[in-house]
Amino acid sequence: MESDKELEEKIKEKIRSIPDYPKKGVLFRDITPLLSDGPLFRACIDAIAEHFKGRVDAVAGVEARGFIIGSAVAYKLGKGFIPIRKEGKLPYDKVKKTYSLEYGEETIEIHKDALAKGERILLVDDLLATGGTAKASCELIESLGGKIVGVAFIIELTDLHGRDKLSGKEVFSLVKY
Repeated sequence: MESDKELEEKIKEKIRSIPDYPKKGVLFRDITPLLSDGPLFRACIDAIAEHFKGRVDAVAGVEARGFIIGSAVAYKLGKGFIPIRKEGKLPYDKVKKTYSLEYGEETIEIHKDALAKGERILLVDDLLATGGTAKASCELIESLGGKIVGVAFIIELTDLHGRDKLSGKEVFSLVKY
């Protein structure tokens, strides 16, 4: 088993940095090369799952990359997966939240029956930037009676201070830029 530092170095080697995407001035951190590396992707999922093992009832993931990571973590933990989707994508009764991003505004939704009151939820996404998406997702989960036990990411952009918007929540990230 490799150390946290070794895993972090391997992840950083696979992250592709794309300047001025999706708009000028933004440096996009692309995880698709990491996702195509089976052993490294597995190591990322294993590290997140191990950190939260025994503490969660379900895993929630944010569309779209959060679906990839979150569903794999849910599988590893033997738990259900809760999708948090962009507005207009869920077919049943839902609640929604609109929030600001570093490059615009977004609305996300969750089914009203996605979780039971008191369930312990791990929220997973690929990247923590300004924290708007994660905060809005936590608020949606909590509005349905869920308890956030942690918020996990592969990447955290520390200079954007997204962690500050998640005060009182355990934030776990595999790499920091």
